[in-house]
Amino acid sequence: TAALSPFAATRRIGHPYQNRTPPKRKKPRTSFSRVQICELEKRFHRQKYLASAERATLAKALKMTDAQVKTWFQNRRTKWRRQTAEEREAERQQANRLMLHLQQEAFQKSLSQPLPQDPLCMHNSSLYALQNLQPWAEDNKVTSVSGLASVV
Repeated sequence: TAALSPFAATRRIGHPYQNRTPPKRKKPRTSFSRVQICELEKRFHRQKYLASAERATLAKALKMTDAQVKTWFQNRRTKWRRQTAEEREAERQQANRLMLHLQQEAFQKSLSQPLPQDPLCMHNSSLYALQNLQPWAEDNKVTSVSGLASVV
């Protein structure tokens, strides 16, 4: 018979922590009344964080436990952060669209206005040709490279 590895007897199947304790039963989701939610929302609107004494007073007034109020505020702050982050992102995208529109408008305006003549370029044919060259304008073609270049 084949010799067994010394580790074969102690080998377990599955995760090592799997069979230690039975899994805990999940607590059912707590449903709050409309009045409770309304009061919690009003308080959250005024105050994002509660001190322990404030939390205990609010919990007693709403017939909730301290832990329920604490958890509700934690969850509500998470939701609030996500919403404000989404709003900031939407504002950033809107600002980007506006900036792009303004840049395109300025570019179109620059195409329709003739370029002012630079006195230095008037006396140098190469600089004169470069000044009048507009690569973005499709109908402009340089007809001559030597001497004075003419743009059609």
